[in-house]
Amino acid sequence: MKRASQPQPDPAAFIQANLPISPVPSIPEILLHQAGPASGLWRLAGRGETDPAPYWAYPWAGGAVLARHLIDRPEIVAGRRVLDLGAGSGLVAIAAAKAGAAAVTAVDVDANAIAAIGLNAVINGVAIAIIAADMMDEPPPEETDLLVVGDLFYDPSLALRVMAFLRRCQSSGIDVLIGDPERAHLPQGQLKRIATHAVADFGAGTGGKAVQAGVFSLS
Repeated sequence: MKRASQPQPDPAAFIQANLPISPVPSIPEILLHQAGPASGLWRLAGRGETDPAPYWAYPWAGGAVLARHLIDRPEIVAGRRVLDLGAGSGLVAIAAAKAGAAAVTAVDVDANAIAAIGLNAVINGVAIAIIAADMMDEPPPEETDLLVVGDLFYDPSLALRVMAFLRRCQSSGIDVLIGDPERAHLPQGQLKRIATHAVADFGAGTGGKAVQAGVFSLS
């Protein structure tokens, strides 16, 4: 007998009930709903081939290094309009808001990430505009001074799309900062390293161990 499929839970309610709030490793100034072994995340994540993986449920190294850098160097974002592309949990967007950005927008394609960003913004006491979209084939975003990108170079085809979009943004006068622990598809020959921080990473089988991750600008 075929088991009836269970309805997918409401993302915000599920996150509040199953992903406890805790400080981000290496960035205790920021609190996030974070997944653990008992979170049952599979109940929220889709099972189809096109469903996005729940990257938003963990603080990955690329986002962590950008967040740490912005909090340590608030002059980078102070008074500026910041857009966090592929925002995931909203970690970098929250850091930008805490560091004094004039306005912060977080963009992601995953509806679960969108719910998580809203909840995480509230618990950190910051205001963030949240957009559910894939904007990488669109013109550079208007009213943006700084574009921040963490952990979007894990897939070769995605990395190509990201770089093409970042170059268009750069050409339109938008500054770009990238955070990444030097994953395989990061085009380091096109980048300039401006900082390195030791941060926890949940990717590449590291299990949350500290790695040396970099902050890069476009060369």
